[in-house]
Amino acid sequence: MQIEFPGFFDLQVNGFGGVDFNSPLTTPEEVHRAIEHLRGRGVTRFLPTLGTSSFERFAKCAKTLIQTPHPAMVGLHMEGPYISPEDGARGAHPREYVVAASIADFLRRQEAAAGRIKLVTLAPEARGAIELIEHLVGLGIRAAIGHTAASPEQIRDAVKAGATLSTHLGNGCANQLPRHPNVIWEQLAADDLVASFIVDGHHLPPATVKAMVRAKTPARTLLVSDAVTVAGCVPGTYELNGEQVVLSENGRVFQPGKPWLAGSSAALDCCVANAARFTGLTLEEILPMASTQPARYLGLQAAGRVTADWNAADCRLSNLKVFDA
Repeated sequence: MQIEFPGFFDLQVNGFGGVDFNSPLTTPEEVHRAIEHLRGRGVTRFLPTLGTSSFERFAKCAKTLIQTPHPAMVGLHMEGPYISPEDGARGAHPREYVVAASIADFLRRQEAAAGRIKLVTLAPEARGAIELIEHLVGLGIRAAIGHTAASPEQIRDAVKAGATLSTHLGNGCANQLPRHPNVIWEQLAADDLVASFIVDGHHLPPATVKAMVRAKTPARTLLVSDAVTVAGCVPGTYELNGEQVVLSENGRVFQPGKPWLAGSSAALDCCVANAARFTGLTLEEILPMASTQPARYLGLQAAGRVTADWNAADCRLSNLKVFDA
């Protein structure tokens, strides 16, 4: 059947269609190309996401993005460098650029980004993190918990300081955790935290998605793609942030010989379909997680309308078309 819904709003896009937002070599023309690819998947607003890197690399990438005016890009998501240096929690972020949280360092990066940073993901246990969260909140910038090995007390301190989001909960943590307490349980139980999930079929198993959404409730659940440059590309071997990554036939993105994922090859249309399949919730309950709820989290609105064909039997969206964006 044909359906219509508000345009998707993705809080976490590292790149798409062969375009890497984290490469200083990326051009404004390539950014526009990535935006058109995203639009073809129903995404009308998003936050280009810049991961852990040197200040110089961050500044160059931010400059390219802010010099590419487009209504689809409503700000920047800074993921790191104030994260855990530990393997597993750090994910694919390069250890050599992980640093302590600092108001001065953030303000330097915000100046380089011309004030466009709207969301910061950091680890509560990073030195200076609580003070930075309080400062971000005072500036009206959202603070998120992610890539962390924090104790329950440190997570509670971050929430008390004003953190309001768990970035891709269930990922960006150690591969093996104590049964309880741990960083996942503590964030699931925190009513003041909204949670984002990467439901690409690789980052979280179906039963985990179902249980986590039940715990957070659909109203406090957001879907993100965490798409990287290989999203929308053919399977093969690529370079990502100077590292070799593989896009497998089944869409998994990983670094050879390492146990963690290196981002996602999915777009939000895929995540929406998977969420409906994994949770058993109706499409009407799932769609806001990828459109109006992320927009509302940032104090914004979803843009445009999308029409698509929905096959309820196999939970599949197809033939997406955006209008009035």
